[in-house]
Amino acid sequence: MDSFNDILSRPTIFRDRNVLSHHYIPETLPNREAEISKIMQTVSPALKGDKTKNVLIYGKTGTGKTSAVKYVMEKFAAAGTPSKMAYLNCQVYRSRYSILEKIVKEFVPADYKPGYGISYLYEKVLEYVSSDGKGLVCVLDEIDVVRDLDELVYTLTRSNDELKRGAISLIGISNKVSFKDRLDPRSRSSLVGTEMVFAPYTSFQLREILRQRAGMGFAEGAVGEGAINLAAAIAAQDNGDARYALKLLLKAGELADEKGETAIADSHVEGARLLVDEDVSVEAISTLPKHQQIVLYSIASLQSEGGKYSSLSDNGGSRVNGLLSGEAYERYASLAKRCRTEARGARWFREYLNDLEMLGLVTLTDSGKGQRGHTRFIKLACSPQKAMRLIEAHVLS
Repeated sequence: MDSFNDILSRPTIFRDRNVLSHHYIPETLPNREAEISKIMQTVSPALKGDKTKNVLIYGKTGTGKTSAVKYVMEKFAAAGTPSKMAYLNCQVYRSRYSILEKIVKEFVPADYKPGYGISYLYEKVLEYVSSDGKGLVCVLDEIDVVRDLDELVYTLTRSNDELKRGAISLIGISNKVSFKDRLDPRSRSSLVGTEMVFAPYTSFQLREILRQRAGMGFAEGAVGEGAINLAAAIAAQDNGDARYALKLLLKAGELADEKGETAIADSHVEGARLLVDEDVSVEAISTLPKHQQIVLYSIASLQSEGGKYSSLSDNGGSRVNGLLSGEAYERYASLAKRCRTEARGARWFREYLNDLEMLGLVTLTDSGKGQRGHTRFIKLACSPQKAMRLIEAHVLS
């Protein structure tokens, strides 16, 4: 049996795997210079404790939204003022209470008392900001998943009315341009600020990103232009996702290492594509909110059974394969009851379908108006059995 020393002493084409992670923030972020500059200009008044505009950042997964903001956070911290930027992943901190609690725990831990209510936490945040007139910028990543979003937005944006010194602002990061539609008019008006959209990376831009990371992450000569070009082209087809491109390059390197080879070939990238696609599906499904998981399970279970309507004519006479959205909604409502959860209405169901399509987990085809009325056909983009197994472990157990 190999020892750890044996494993670690083997030759490898890697120099530093960490730089191939999407969490790694390099000294420069290629092709996001303009966006970074705009964010820095917007939050700069906070360094002096002045009120800044709120910032809303939109874009698909892998377009550099979080990396750009974290890059700005590093520069902000290095400016040497009492002002702070607080990063909160709303997939972890999903309520106004947990977000305020996290801020108090991080910045004024001596004042944190378990079990105290929102009003106590809110007062402690205000005291922290006003004590020396600092600026506090709350970065809310995936802001759209916060359960009581209206209350959170109103609390943070209106806090400045009670501050005599200092200011609080927020940066909201979301995959959904439409997330503000969920807010009531009062919260929506208080959230007015700078809005930015991060466009998907092009194949050329992805090549630049991969070249930069390959130079830091691999031994010299281990990654040729052919492998970089292929990985960039594959990722560009998949919505210009830099995370996906980096995963491809990392997995290709691992495949080359396993075979004892000293360079990444096109065959390694193609092999990595199959493995990464599987990993991406697992990650996307396992991190879905509960209702989206129930919707996906409904689609998977129907598709595994064959569905009631597997092939119908669309408005143009073509054959469309898939499930009818009405059929899927009925199964969703039934499963929600089984999970002791109240099913959401048809409008929410449509939004959940759009979310699943954006993540690449389903494909949707509009039927137009025909004999069955206006509906959509739904088709799962991964194995129904795999999706069901993953969701059973998270929701239906």
